[in-house]
Amino acid sequence: MANRCHVRSISLPSRSHPATLKIQEELNKLRTLEASSTSALVKISNGLSGLEELYNCMDELLSLPSTQQALSLHQHEKWVNELLDGSVSLLDICGATRDVISQFKENVGDLQSALRRRKGGLCIESSINNYICSRKKMNKDAKKLLAAIKKMVNKGGASPLLDKDHQLSSMISVLREVNIMSISIFQSLLLLLSTPVLKSRPSRWSLVSKFMHKGVVACQEKHQNMELENVDITISAISSEEADLEKMQIAHQVLKALEISIEDLDNGLESMFRRFIKTRASLLNTISH
Repeated sequence: MANRCHVRSISLPSRSHPATLKIQEELNKLRTLEASSTSALVKISNGLSGLEELYNCMDELLSLPSTQQALSLHQHEKWVNELLDGSVSLLDICGATRDVISQFKENVGDLQSALRRRKGGLCIESSINNYICSRKKMNKDAKKLLAAIKKMVNKGGASPLLDKDHQLSSMISVLREVNIMSISIFQSLLLLLSTPVLKSRPSRWSLVSKFMHKGVVACQEKHQNMELENVDITISAISSEEADLEKMQIAHQVLKALEISIEDLDNGLESMFRRFIKTRASLLNTISH
């Protein structure tokens, strides 16, 4: 009883507190980004950058003496365990996704190098097959991670906050919103990576060729969820014996655009992996004191 009275005397940051307002502002930016019409890969890359800024703001909230005192005093309550479990789950998901992207980036780079070295009738079938195999593996790995996220969400249902005072409830709610946004961004990325490998058909190749003549950016803007599909179609087209100079040039452009996007994702995931480690360490240090 004494502890409960003491906890209620803590002046926790409310939803109008600068630290909390910053978090809400970053959350709103990410929600706006989710609804935008930019290409999927660019949207997710920007989402990872926004997520890093969101966690910077959350760390400000967690560093407040009142927040640290509340976490320490409530360390045995379910919502604190939910916070800790969520932090380690996101760290695991981020690390696994980073590994998937890193491997795919390597295979995209190998294929791009093989295309640059192509001379006359030099066969690049091996490099193309390696790329297709890497796409299939990425698809499989992404689906496994999506299943892990679904299991994590189903298992970690939010505990009720009916017996908590208003300020404490507000803080918990904000922290949960950050977790929900994090899950949403990783789900979007993994859904994109789980896109099935497509084979070229004349109608599909004509569409890719048409927009590639207008530039890679135009192609991505008009078909925001087709970056990986466009590469699949292009690779399938140049693997045929009838591959001509135009198809090779378009393949170079498509792969170059994909390389840039994948590099941005890889960097974003590496930054978020370090950020998740820092946030979890901060939580553990706070609760253990």
